[in-house]
Amino acid sequence: MKLSRLFQPRNPAFWVMIAFNVLSSLFAWILRTYPLNTLGLAVVAGLALANALLGMWFAWRLVRDDGDSGGKGGAGRGM
Repeated sequence: MKLSRLFQPRNPAFWVMIAFNVLSSLFAWILRTYPLNTLGLAVVAGLALANALLGMWFAWRLVRDDGDSGGKGGAGRGM
């Protein structure tokens, strides 16, 4: 696992990760800026958490990617 694999501007998963993290920050800003009722608070907080989790999942995929072009099938994974 290499942290240098996280920055891959040519990989679409990198930009999806960036988008999820930006949306998560935007939702957190909305939560702190606007007075929301309970339902609005729950919806925006749920969206912020979902975006943060998806952003972390994509980051984990980028870091764990070992550069195989095949992706699946176990090639290059010690089989």
